Amino acid sequence: MAEQEEPGLHTDFRERMTYGDYLQLDAILSSQNRLSGHHDEMLFIIIHQVSELWMKLTLHELDGAVACISRDQFSPAFKMLARVSRIQAQLIQSWDVLATMTPAEYLEFRSELGQSSGFQSYQHRLIEFVLGHKSPHILKIYEKDPALQARLQEAFRAPSLYDAAIGALARNGFSINQTVLQRDVTRPYTADASVEAAWIAVYHNVNAYWNLYQLAEKLVDVEDCMQQWRFRHMKTVERIIGHKTGTGGSSGVSYLKKVLDHRFFPELWDIRTKL
Repeated sequence: MAEQEEPGLHTDFRERMTYGDYLQLDAILSSQNRLSGHHDEMLFIIIHQVSELWMKLTLHELDGAVACISRDQFSPAFKMLARVSRIQAQLIQSWDVLATMTPAEYLEFRSELGQSSGFQSYQHRLIEFVLGHKSPHILKIYEKDPALQARLQEAFRAPSLYDAAIGALARNGFSINQTVLQRDVTRPYTADASVEAAWIAVYHNVNAYWNLYQLAEKLVDVEDCMQQWRFRHMKTVERIIGHKTGTGGSSGVSYLKKVLDHRFFPELWDIRTKL
């Protein structure tokens, strides 16, 4: 049966913006430039480009959540953090697609990557920074681009999502150690007894501290998803290249396994044993 024309359907776009114009699809869809003739290099490029787009949205939402929490605007922050968790689900699923590529197929074009590596993803570093995982030696990678390095330096020196959450605890009357509230946010965060005590009180008095309770659970969602993403990353790398050194010089699987031990919001996990 022939498709009937929809009444009122716009078909003349000589003077109007199209869907492709709005999304700048010509630029996006012309950016998959293989360096080899191998079929699967297209998969490799697209998976990583799509992941970077999702990371861009993740950063947009996380930055918004930090700003809202700092102003005690919890409802929009919850929406943003819930969206981050759904984005993370998409990123986790993407490893299943990449894992359809076999070691033999990857070897056909791996040498074309040179020293480039996902380890160098600046958006991934920005996400880690806003979640509180700050490694100063990483910044050297980006010296090639002064504007980008300045952006990373700014994020490195900014309070994290967890710093914002701890600030909310203090504003709601909990006694948080001043060493935590005034800490050097460029240094790794370590668990603190006053923060743990505050979260325990929140979980024991859910109705009285509903917003803080919801905030805690949203943070746990984000970290849980981040750890799932890290695990799937590690297993996909192990499946495709085994224990070879990464193209960027990292130890590959060994490094990714060590990262799994890192925690962003330690007290929120510790209190589960103590409640």
